[in-house]
Amino acid sequence: MPTQKGKTPSKTPNKQSGPDRFIPSRSSQDIDLSHFAIMKEKGENEENDPDWSPSKAPYQNQLNTVLNKGDNPQDTKILSFNNKCPAATGHSNRMKVLYSYSKTTVPKSAARNIPQQPDRILDAPDLLDDYYLNLLDWSTSNILAVALGTAIYLWNATTCTIAQLLNMQSENDYITGLSWTPEGGILAVGTNAGAVQLWDTEAEKLLRVMTGHAARVGALSWNSHIVSSGSRSGAIHHHDVRVPDHHVGSLIEHTQEVCGLTWSPDGRHLASGGNDNVVNVWDTTLALEGVSPVQTFTHHLAAVKALAWCPWNPVILASGGGTADRHIRLWNISNGSCVNAIDTNSQVCSILWSTELKEMISGHGYSQNQLTIWKYPQMNRIAELTGHEARVLSLTMSPCGTTVASAAADETIRLWKCFAKDKEKVKKTAQTKSVKETFSLPSRIR
Repeated sequence: MPTQKGKTPSKTPNKQSGPDRFIPSRSSQDIDLSHFAIMKEKGENEENDPDWSPSKAPYQNQLNTVLNKGDNPQDTKILSFNNKCPAATGHSNRMKVLYSYSKTTVPKSAARNIPQQPDRILDAPDLLDDYYLNLLDWSTSNILAVALGTAIYLWNATTCTIAQLLNMQSENDYITGLSWTPEGGILAVGTNAGAVQLWDTEAEKLLRVMTGHAARVGALSWNSHIVSSGSRSGAIHHHDVRVPDHHVGSLIEHTQEVCGLTWSPDGRHLASGGNDNVVNVWDTTLALEGVSPVQTFTHHLAAVKALAWCPWNPVILASGGGTADRHIRLWNISNGSCVNAIDTNSQVCSILWSTELKEMISGHGYSQNQLTIWKYPQMNRIAELTGHEARVLSLTMSPCGTTVASAAADETIRLWKCFAKDKEKVKKTAQTKSVKETFSLPSRIR
């Protein structure tokens, strides 16, 4: 910038622009000690100093004791400044990251030991990486069912044996949902063709095929002899498996795919979550056909797949939202209030309640792909279980309530013994070596 004619630009900055250099504060310095520290190097070669003599040694030692008081002169500040260095200024990038995650510090639980390593790891090749599907379920007879592409495999958790239940005839067909009956033995299977199949797993026999949906069936849930199915069309159908005319009712309220569906423990209410970011609660004592939901929750900002009823309080419902929402919300369906809302900082894919402890566990996606255990009702983090290399798609619990199975997009299923009872506590070890087994897909049946 040019200066006024006849005036010499000042080299001293304006006071209003702030200090540009540091000025030592002599009030906080020890000049004598500083001088001694500077001259220390010269003293190291004192034998070569012509002015040095042995008679000066007692004086030097006394001076060192008085000034240093037993401290090392190298630890003493020679210069001291009153003001700290000003913060650096410059260009600030306005393009902030749109999504970030900071790992939350989880306090160690003093109540019980939670193993940080999985008890077992199972390979699950061809497991579809689709947030809206439900491809894992554990029966009351201790059989873990998993859908891998066009096939379903059954892993017996008691004997650790593996059996193939079915394989779709066409490569264009695939499994979209699984759900065991409460008694076990019968498995409901949803397909991308919009059908619901019933399989007798002991006889490995297809019992019946129930059609009616216009799109794939990704969500299934049982209530006694009624199996409810949620479709990509947004429709929910009720099927009575005892009668030939199985279709006994429909619930039409969601505008997009139904990806979460679960009956309450008392069999009175059905909760549904969809890609329209809506949670609906239906009262089946009214009717199975042509009724409106008794509660509709629209607080979530993303698809709601994770739904779970509190096992000891049937009016409490937990729901979890996808990537744009990341919240777990607790609802009191009797009055429609939101009891609690927690930002988990990551996509919520699945929620389970412990049947023995007042806790819940949630499966997450980006960025940690972890399982988080929460203490109810405060919703404090108790533990975070990591190990999956991709998002956790589904969770299911063993019939004894002690082990949780997590299926992830890294094509593995991990078994976590995270809800062990007091008599079954796992001994604390430095590291637990995981046992790895493989689901091998045979040649496709044509």
